[in-house]
Amino acid sequence: MAEEEFKTDSDPQYTGNASLTPSPTFEDQDSRKRFKESEGSMDNQCKEDGGTESQLVNDIAQELECGCCSELLYKPVMVSPCQHTFCGSCCLLWIRNGGTNCPACRAISTTASPSRPLQLVLDALLRNAPQKARTEREREQADVIYKSGTTLRFPSPREASPEPNVNISAEYARPCPHCSPNNTYGWSCPLPIPDPAVDLEHAWHLDDGLPTGHVQCGNCETFLALRAPSTTRCDFCQTYFCGVGVPSRCSAAPIPLQQPHGFTDIGDLIQSSDVYECFNSNTVEVEIMLDYITAQGLSPRHIYRDIVKYILEQPRQFRPLIEMELFIVSHVGPRVEADSSASLHRICRSCACEIFIWGIKDWWIRERRKGFLEERIMNRKDCPAGGGCAMQSEFGLCNPVSIMFVSLNFSC
Repeated sequence: MAEEEFKTDSDPQYTGNASLTPSPTFEDQDSRKRFKESEGSMDNQCKEDGGTESQLVNDIAQELECGCCSELLYKPVMVSPCQHTFCGSCCLLWIRNGGTNCPACRAISTTASPSRPLQLVLDALLRNAPQKARTEREREQADVIYKSGTTLRFPSPREASPEPNVNISAEYARPCPHCSPNNTYGWSCPLPIPDPAVDLEHAWHLDDGLPTGHVQCGNCETFLALRAPSTTRCDFCQTYFCGVGVPSRCSAAPIPLQQPHGFTDIGDLIQSSDVYECFNSNTVEVEIMLDYITAQGLSPRHIYRDIVKYILEQPRQFRPLIEMELFIVSHVGPRVEADSSASLHRICRSCACEIFIWGIKDWWIRERRKGFLEERIMNRKDCPAGGGCAMQSEFGLCNPVSIMFVSLNFSC
């Protein structure tokens, strides 16, 4: 009876089975449909996982930004006791520029120590997201400034300035360090300035000009005795220095021994806009020079001495620079215009800086002639426009050729 129920009108002889088996074609289509649905679900899951992973990397990188440069930490140090983190080079530059506390929270700080756990996290992050790494150029510059593993110490905060004495008028001159007969410098002024806090009646009023035998220091602005053994004068700008306030700065040193103002290490060269202006904003050539200075281990003071040595070997020595009025600088103390016939022995930090900026381009020309640079740099073609090339300031536009300054080929 069951078999007869499966007979149809079109096939009277058909005998069916109680259980029908689906055709193979139908099974394949159904399987493919389920597979596609499964595959789509896996793709969506992968996309979600990939998006989550990318977001996680970005979140971690953001948490590992330096508090100074706002870039991913490089050779991180942790400030104690507040535990803020910075690039080692950023923290060291902060200290060199007078920082005595944490750059982030300004809390009183003692040291900044290398953070090994944080470095391990950075290494793991960069293995999974190498595109987050700092550029090679940035790493090289940072390595010049900060040596890995070095613990940095914050200097003690400067003492607060004394409360102003409202009873002493600014209209009167204050005594110089040598005016007191019992001073610790071993020499006393023959004509001391009366102290207005003690003897206002005989105090020297500034409307009467400078006190006899005294001028103001070109650095610290205090009065100094012209005949004091510690007093020095710059033979270029004719400015006097006390040699007492800040001995390393309040002095005019022998020309080859002076430190150019504002140029202590390679980091100062990198940050100086004056250096780039010397090369007409030729960034490519400046970077080649900075790489060379780093490789040779040269300091700005070494370069300054080479410049001075070269000038002294010339017949007129410093006379052309004086005639260019290169040393008309803004000092506090009164000065006399430099006399080109005078004997030149001492120089102040500001005038040494003028010589350094004036001579660094020609110094680089002489260094390139020594042939210590890589062959690919020495073989650059000459730019027909020479130093007048208008494309120098456009980084990369004239990169394959060189620019001629004076008598040498400079990269452009």
